Amino acid sequence: MMVLIFSMIFLLPVIMNNNFFVFKVFLIFLFSYYLMMGSTSFMFFLSYLMGVDVISWGFIILSIWIVLLMIMSSYNYKYSNKSKEFIFMNFFLLLFLFFSFSSTSMFMFYFFFECSLVPTLFLIFGWGYQPERLAAGFYLIFYTLFASLPLLLSIFYLLGLTGSSFYWLINFSCNFYLFICFILAFLIKMPLVMFHFWLPKAHVEAPVSGSMILAGVLLKLGGYGLMRVSLFLYDYMCMYSVYLISLSLFGGVICGFICCLQLDMKVLVAYSSVCHMAMSIMGIFTLSLWGMWGSYILMLSHGLCSSGLFCLVNILYDRSGSRSLLVNKGFLILMPSLCLFWFILCSNNMGSPLSLNLFGELMLIVGLLSWSVCTMFYLMFFSFLACLYSMYLFSFVNHGSLSNFNLTIKFCTFREYGLIFYHLLPLNVFFLKFNIFMTLF
Repeated sequence: MMVLIFSMIFLLPVIMNNNFFVFKVFLIFLFSYYLMMGSTSFMFFLSYLMGVDVISWGFIILSIWIVLLMIMSSYNYKYSNKSKEFIFMNFFLLLFLFFSFSSTSMFMFYFFFECSLVPTLFLIFGWGYQPERLAAGFYLIFYTLFASLPLLLSIFYLLGLTGSSFYWLINFSCNFYLFICFILAFLIKMPLVMFHFWLPKAHVEAPVSGSMILAGVLLKLGGYGLMRVSLFLYDYMCMYSVYLISLSLFGGVICGFICCLQLDMKVLVAYSSVCHMAMSIMGIFTLSLWGMWGSYILMLSHGLCSSGLFCLVNILYDRSGSRSLLVNKGFLILMPSLCLFWFILCSNNMGSPLSLNLFGELMLIVGLLSWSVCTMFYLMFFSFLACLYSMYLFSFVNHGSLSNFNLTIKFCTFREYGLIFYHLLPLNVFFLKFNIFMTLF
């Protein structure tokens, strides 16, 4: 573990030298090292402070891959006045995410969980598109900090009571208020419906790199935290799961209808993230193996799929200057190759075969139906609405008459095609390694 930590820290001179290429090469080597390491052992680098198991391993390689794609998507920043600051923020965001997912202490996880908020805020404030980015940043920080203080106080109470914050050694008598303090920060981070209003605002105002890391990894911190606290809050999660699953079922269907009414492409993709995270929350609160692993696989697949959709939206925004579906129409005529990528990503977003989304959603549906057959009616609406808004987005962008504003549009570059392809490659190939998760049963 120290080898990986110091190899990342000693990369600082390269970052200060503003070398995008060396940083990307390092991330590729780090990704390859972790990918090979995960196939050798179920749990490694385990200690009282840090350790990696299958859940941490998946989220860490997802973080490395998304940060690599963030650098690729922000190629224009290489020639700007703030290029050094941009790569500096990406590096520290990756470092904090690495520490968050590899911490085995509840307090250390909380510390790095909050630290990851700072580079995200700087990305929104420094490289956001609109003047409203300040309001979006304040939404993000105040929604998160509202529930973070109760979480910190409950961790201090836990340390005073048991003397340890190591996940697998915590055993104490909980009550309802402690239960709410432990889970509320993670529910807001995912986010749970009714606490999701910061998410569309932050996505709309963030640059493409900010939207990619926000949808790709930062939302998953909430799900990862819920999985960890379920180890010692099992009884209370069983007791109150009916309320949270019911709220997620109802709220996910409502957000699906909201997606079908959107004209802003970025807001539509952001609300689709709320729908998918509602399914992940339901899977975690079933507290079954099928629900837990289905939620985990859906979070990994959603990180790649949603990040790719934000990249596609940004490609059109760079050319037309608008995110409105009324302006961005008929791109099948101009960019048929990009239309193929739109179709594959929109299909994956609704759970098409041979993508990780399909396996995650199937496992989640089995877990939820085993929890209660009454969820069947809402799950039918979930699947139907996911298909509806995904095809709505694809058909509006690629079909129809070409807008007069887009007649002098420039074509896609090889870098942009490669960026979308590198989202699709793990999303549609990693199902071949699905036995990693199935052997855990």
